[in-house]
Amino acid sequence: MRNTVAYESGVSAVAHRAYGYSLEHGAWKRTDQSTTSAVLGDGGIYSSIDDLTRWDAALYDERLLSSQSLRQAFTPATPTDDPQVEYGFGWRITGETLWHSGETIGFRNVIVRWPRQHLTVVVLTNRDDPEPYETAKKIGQIAMRQTAAN
Repeated sequence: MRNTVAYESGVSAVAHRAYGYSLEHGAWKRTDQSTTSAVLGDGGIYSSIDDLTRWDAALYDERLLSSQSLRQAFTPATPTDDPQVEYGFGWRITGETLWHSGETIGFRNVIVRWPRQHLTVVVLTNRDDPEPYETAKKIGQIAMRQTAAN
């Protein structure tokens, strides 16, 4: 992963980064990160779609984590306020999908994985609306229908 950084002010730089925008009074305004959410390990992680592809591929074998750690991460450990969704270690678990989302001022992003189909959809936005989870699910459903038709 060559284009991923856990950003620290004065320590690291983010090459070719996107800036966030919010719709205000009918016009897009550059709002970017909030200082409280752009902390190391939270909103301060910047990556490229190529690097996210590599990271996702590593979640299918033991290049990144042991099989025991992967099993723990993807096993429900905590209930949520939605009875259809449980929570593992950083992942929402909805039966056939595993997903994680993040947002801050000017950004909304999601990764949705269908492990049995070996399919992952990542939606990265540099705007604060709309919420991308439903869009990612629709893209995944289209991809699975196309795969089944072939």
